[in-house]
Amino acid sequence: MDIANSIALVTGANGGLGQYYVDALRSQGAAKIYAGARNPKALEALVADHPDIVIPIPLDITDEHSVNQAAAQCPDVTLLINNAGVGFNQGLIAAPNLSQARMEIDVNYFGTLMMCRAFAPVLKHNGGGAIVNMVSMVARVNLPFNGSYSASKAATLSLTQGVRAELAAQGTLVIAVLPATIDIGMGKSYPDPKVSPEEVVSDALKAVIDSAEEVYPGEQAKQMAAQLLSDPKALEKAVATMLPSSTQ
Repeated sequence: MDIANSIALVTGANGGLGQYYVDALRSQGAAKIYAGARNPKALEALVADHPDIVIPIPLDITDEHSVNQAAAQCPDVTLLINNAGVGFNQGLIAAPNLSQARMEIDVNYFGTLMMCRAFAPVLKHNGGGAIVNMVSMVARVNLPFNGSYSASKAATLSLTQGVRAELAAQGTLVIAVLPATIDIGMGKSYPDPKVSPEEVVSDALKAVIDSAEEVYPGEQAKQMAAQLLSDPKALEKAVATMLPSSTQ
């Protein structure tokens, strides 16, 4: 589908990749962009930069009522970008308790699932459209120092595959975006190489245009995807030795 004249909704628009998605959508001719955040006041600067097409909406993807309200408020959406996510750089065993692991699952898996469920009928009504889910290469190979986040993203990848199959009949394209280390947020403390947020967003939107179901932005992600096909155990062992830059 075309980005030009699309009606997009971006979750987590107040930070991280969200602002890059809004900028790229506007530059590629989106007709309207709903920018979702728990606190719409956090979107004031973003809206001020794009007052012509950016519409802030209150949205907590872990709250079913909030998600359903967003679907009712945005009945014209043709492109859903599930960008909101959390990660806490903790191991599965080393973590002091399970509270942050539960939050990662609640946001990254259940939040994404609730958004897909709420907007599937909206997209169907508007001709099919597309869903873009921000996943990660750690969905395919666990990064142990961020192990519970990796597990939550593996669940998100499986969710994406299942939703894709369920919505195929209504003509909805469902895309998994699987970058490796992004040079933003918690990725700043990760070992090089890194991919720029601009490249991640550009590749994701190109996948929408090209109807590609999976995209691996950046050379690191592409190389890891290739190694998963040729020698997955070697990649698993190599990733297991990685540590945040701050601890090396």
